[in-house]
Amino acid sequence: MFRLLGLDPAPFGSLFELPEEELRRRGIRRVRADADAGFPCRVSLVDARQGEELLLLPWRHHDVDSPYQAAGPIYVRRGAVAADLAPGEVPEYVTRRLMSLRAYDRDAMMLRADVLEGTEVGARLRDWFEDEAVAYVHLHNARPGCYSCVALRA
Repeated sequence: MFRLLGLDPAPFGSLFELPEEELRRRGIRRVRADADAGFPCRVSLVDARQGEELLLLPWRHHDVDSPYQAAGPIYVRRGAVAADLAPGEVPEYVTRRLMSLRAYDRDAMMLRADVLEGTEVGARLRDWFEDEAVAYVHLHNARPGCYSCVALRA
């Protein structure tokens, strides 16, 4: 079994209070969702609703001592609360997208990868976590290639 986890909201709250020039200096952009889909929050694991304020910022999502360390852009909604998903639960945020999955071992070395429809993610994660060598799996939104969330063994 697996559990999907969003990012901890703590590092992001104070960023919303920064002036625009400071945000830009840090490579961050303040945006408003112009639709109810397309602005996936990496903390709450839901798409922002039209009109919601978000920050688009660089994030080191795989901060490891391995060739697979990685960073990329993420959205975070103002006031986002960490997702609290049940073991095996895959949110609509994931099921509506084409997803890229990357399984890693305890040394942060990639064991396998795949691209599949979000509706297939739960089954693939259950299958991959049957292999004891898989320590965790990163999910990415495949089309823009952005980090989405992590799956841990539940």
